[in-house]
Amino acid sequence: MDRVTKDELTPKIVSALLNSDTDISLDDALENDMILSMGPQHPATHGVLRLLLRLDGETIMACVPEVGYLHRGYEKMAENMSFTEYIPHTDRLDYLSPPANNSAYALAVEKLLGIEAPPRAQYIRMMMMEFSRICSHLVAIGSLAMDIGALTVFLWTLREREKVLNFYDEICGARFTTSYTRIGGVAQDVKPETFKGIKQFLDEFESNIHEFEKLLNTNKIFIQRLEGIGQISAEDAIDIGLSGPNLRACGVEFDLRRATPYYFYNDIDFKVVTFSEGDALARYFVRCDELRESRKIIYQILDKMPNGEIMLNSPKKVTPRKVEIYTKMEELIHDFMITNFGVNPPIGEIYSAVENPKGELGFYIVSNGEGHPWKMKIRSPSFCNIQSLPLLTKGYMISDVVAIIGSIDPVMGEADK
Repeated sequence: MDRVTKDELTPKIVSALLNSDTDISLDDALENDMILSMGPQHPATHGVLRLLLRLDGETIMACVPEVGYLHRGYEKMAENMSFTEYIPHTDRLDYLSPPANNSAYALAVEKLLGIEAPPRAQYIRMMMMEFSRICSHLVAIGSLAMDIGALTVFLWTLREREKVLNFYDEICGARFTTSYTRIGGVAQDVKPETFKGIKQFLDEFESNIHEFEKLLNTNKIFIQRLEGIGQISAEDAIDIGLSGPNLRACGVEFDLRRATPYYFYNDIDFKVVTFSEGDALARYFVRCDELRESRKIIYQILDKMPNGEIMLNSPKKVTPRKVEIYTKMEELIHDFMITNFGVNPPIGEIYSAVENPKGELGFYIVSNGEGHPWKMKIRSPSFCNIQSLPLLTKGYMISDVVAIIGSIDPVMGEADK
């Protein structure tokens, strides 16, 4: 951490640091308080996040998050490539859950085009999205424990995540940035033996969740570092734009899979996990219980998985299948046009959102009828969740900042889109 001088502070940051509701001047604050820069290169900020902290001793008087150190211009890049070409870039948003990002983006483009993927493709997407939730929550729980000092749990959660990445490898040929979803379906089908392996994993997963829960939930240090820390009320959480597990930990039963069902989630039985305390410990408990709910959802998906096509047969809007491209002139022409110029959606705008592991991931797309978006904006949950840090940290100790950041589980890849 570095101490900040007066010359480094802009008027807006000064206003935020002084909370705008006190009579204290900047000179008084610099004389009586300490202003520290935590990050952007700090092991506990989960990426290149900078926090400006005003401290009275070790008590936090104000916190100003500063993002933008990883900015890559993904929204602007979308305007210069076709809808299909943009799919690999969605992997790099929340890079702990690429299949969920792929499916969310594909659903938005399909809504713009007025098409729908075949039922089997939708069920496969749902399965991949729930695996993404499992992977993301495992890393969130493991890294939170490691931030507080429990290294063993991080190794155990990564062990379980590796098993899921092995399924990614079997299904789409990649373990990390999958680029598996396609506009109108998915890249390839899932083999029957992979389904058998998935069921075996699910059978063993409950005991493995209990394994790390038993280690953490009976650890007094872990509980005391989280209980009552970083509390926020349901009203403040809604006002600040929290979503996902961070919102449900405040007692707000809001989950887009239930509120505005997409794919076949309205046919799936699962519980929307909520806790009422709104503190760091509640956010940890929500993620643990959501691991079990995702396990239950994938079981149902395996039972309900229909047979059929994995890509929509609509050559003017969806890239034709290879067997048709190689045998039919019309499909060859469509493939050439879509590859070089993109599909031409109707003029208009849409917003489509899904319940990603970290919260509401939404894509707002404006079309002028060309093969690429005229404008695209991404509603990324990590960016919105980081807004809560000034509320979550005020009045707590500087040592609590580490636990609070870990409990909201930000990924700067989608915050600095």
